[in-house]
Amino acid sequence: MLDGGLGQELIHRSAAAPHHLWSLQVMLDEPQLVSDIHRDFCRAGAAIACLNTYAITRARLTRGGVTAPLDTLLLRACELARQGIEASGKNDVAVVSSLPPLVASYSPDTELPANQMVSEYEELIALQRPHVDGFLAETIASVNEAIAVLTAAKKSDVRIMLGLTVRDEDGRRLRSGESLEDALAAIGAFDPLAVVINCSKPEAVSQAMPLLQKSGCPFGGFANGFTAIDALKPGGVVDVLEARTDLGPAAYATYAAAWLDAGATVIGGCCEVGPDHILALNSLLEQRGSGRMRWADLE
Repeated sequence: MLDGGLGQELIHRSAAAPHHLWSLQVMLDEPQLVSDIHRDFCRAGAAIACLNTYAITRARLTRGGVTAPLDTLLLRACELARQGIEASGKNDVAVVSSLPPLVASYSPDTELPANQMVSEYEELIALQRPHVDGFLAETIASVNEAIAVLTAAKKSDVRIMLGLTVRDEDGRRLRSGESLEDALAAIGAFDPLAVVINCSKPEAVSQAMPLLQKSGCPFGGFANGFTAIDALKPGGVVDVLEARTDLGPAAYATYAAAWLDAGATVIGGCCEVGPDHILALNSLLEQRGSGRMRWADLE
């Protein structure tokens, strides 16, 4: 069981105006909010605390004029997650770092050259490896980006979970337009811990499930709660996106139940999926009598 969307939850809880380095700035200015959200997701039943590292890449920091050292920011994110876990009273929650698109979400046309992507992902892994239990590459929008982060993981001798983002209107295609089937074939040799579909509409995640089922790899999904992502441009601010009004905790759990029926072993939430949604997923698993896996069980 993954947690939910930390960045959007920060927008809901902070009075400050959001901007493109939103989650990072809140971590610097209002760190208690970050640890509180980790606490609330853990109390709701999440077995994994995904760090607030989505905005911490060299390209994003440069664009935002942030001068703080990369390693300092990454370590701070880890410290706040551990504070939240401790406050939750849970002692079996894994700390997992997010490996995001290096430049911009949903925008394969902004990708760095392949060798540079591999190098920067290797750096992120090396800086965090002593402090975390694992890595989740998320919102990966193209085959090239997927191969780059998986290559970096292989060179670093770690196995990671890979999160692909698909088109909202067709869950059988990545945001790049490439087919999910081709993407799964291309990444199979890297032996990821699991392949999940994330930051896409739950309907699109459901469309992707039959292809994931055929892949032979552990799989799952954690969807977002946006009506669409088209309004977000590279370097833009997520507050331009509109949240759905028909995706409360019970409705979200209904989608997740179908993913479980398809054989998914990883579920959780992305943007606009909060602690109440994770609590509903936890109740779903309890009703089914589902066994709970820890991050270490995947490895």
